[in-house]
Amino acid sequence: MSLRFASLGSGSKGNATLIESPQGLLLLDCGFTIKETVRRLALLGHQPEDLTAILVTHEHGDHIAGVGPLARRYNIPVYLTHGTAQHKSVAKLPIRHLINTHQNFHIADIEITPVVVPHDAREPCQFVFRHQQKTLGVLTDLGSITPFIIQQYLHCDSLMLECNHDSRMLAMGPYPQSLKVRVGGQWGHLNNVQAANLLREINTELLQHLVISHISEQNNTETLARNAIMGVYGDEQPLLLAKQDQGFDWLGID
Repeated sequence: MSLRFASLGSGSKGNATLIESPQGLLLLDCGFTIKETVRRLALLGHQPEDLTAILVTHEHGDHIAGVGPLARRYNIPVYLTHGTAQHKSVAKLPIRHLINTHQNFHIADIEITPVVVPHDAREPCQFVFRHQQKTLGVLTDLGSITPFIIQQYLHCDSLMLECNHDSRMLAMGPYPQSLKVRVGGQWGHLNNVQAANLLREINTELLQHLVISHISEQNNTETLARNAIMGVYGDEQPLLLAKQDQGFDWLGID
């Protein structure tokens, strides 16, 4: 095994992603209760005691709600930025490592690159994971694409990419105007067209797996997201969707 990844769930009700190498098992975010996290880990063949560390992208509840309780109960190290560490839910952690977003770091045999993103949080970042020259990019919870982001995700072997909303559905939907502005703004979430435009800028020929992530249940549909991405990515390679209820099963990077 080189590198593989799976999702416990993806969406506004909770997010968590597993990244595994021969020597490490990382949990990226945890927006679920301990009970639900344990249940979903078991479906993927693991238990909390297997985790090497938890990484946190930012402090919004659907990403951080379960981090503190899980880390405290099972004595798991947590890696997060200085800004994210200010959130009250992670004020008391058994083992805390503060991330410098300008430096790569290692957990076990996985090299990790933090990527600063525009999102309405204290110090949000996303991550690129590398092991034995294989690269996994995870890119969600950002409102716009910067040249720096394009550079960091230019050569990924697999990519989890946010397709949060369809702009028309968001505009016509039930959200209050203030929330529509937040979600659709440059510090909010990527819409389908923005995600497709990112794919135009990176080397998609390398991608073994492309996973649509963090899709809104109110402001998007699987069909709209798929159509937008396939207009750029084509239909010759599989396009997967990370679902809220069951995430997705293990995907290996060869």
